[in-house]
Amino acid sequence: METEGTIKVLVVDDHEVVRRGVVDVVDADPTLTVVAEAGTVLDAVRRAAAVRPDVAVVDLKLPDGTGIDLVRKLKEDHPGIRCVVLTSFNDDDAVAAALDAGASAFVLKTVRGTEIADTVRAVAAGRNLLDERALARRRAQHTDPTDALTPTEKKVLELIGDGLSNREIGDSLGLAEKTVKNHVTGLLAKMGFRRRTQAAAWVAAHRQGTGWNTSEA
Repeated sequence: METEGTIKVLVVDDHEVVRRGVVDVVDADPTLTVVAEAGTVLDAVRRAAAVRPDVAVVDLKLPDGTGIDLVRKLKEDHPGIRCVVLTSFNDDDAVAAALDAGASAFVLKTVRGTEIADTVRAVAAGRNLLDERALARRRAQHTDPTDALTPTEKKVLELIGDGLSNREIGDSLGLAEKTVKNHVTGLLAKMGFRRRTQAAAWVAAHRQGTGWNTSEA
């Protein structure tokens, strides 16, 4: 049952036994509450629109698509939602794909139940827990770290380089301040940065060296 102040969670897995196990783990934590369950991409999209969860715990393999497809769709429809990919596969490419889609964490099904709850709380608080190996691999493969950014993230990055605050960026782009914060978190993760100042410094350096801007990126 949902109580005021708890983190609302959507659990998506096509295997009912696994899904129920995750639900039980999440609901056992007093700070979390499962507001919906789904077994397909389509059902998850519909339920997310109805209940507006804070965090979605998503299986990587679903009968009508992938967890990556679902994460990307959820982030497009609800930019404030945080996504945790839960899978049996420990694969660097999958982690990188989750990063590109906008996931905040990648968790193996072999972890202890309490770790799943800890991860949900962490991403709800704004942390990104994607595997550092994927970040390192991504930096090695992409000479331009803006390749994976969405058009909106590129605009936000440009305005960070101008020294604007999240509120000022929101006013400029017609976005809520919370939405801007989510875009900032996403672009920092994709570019392999930990702090906003690193992104601002990157923009400054590339403006001087290459003339980088959102129209060229």
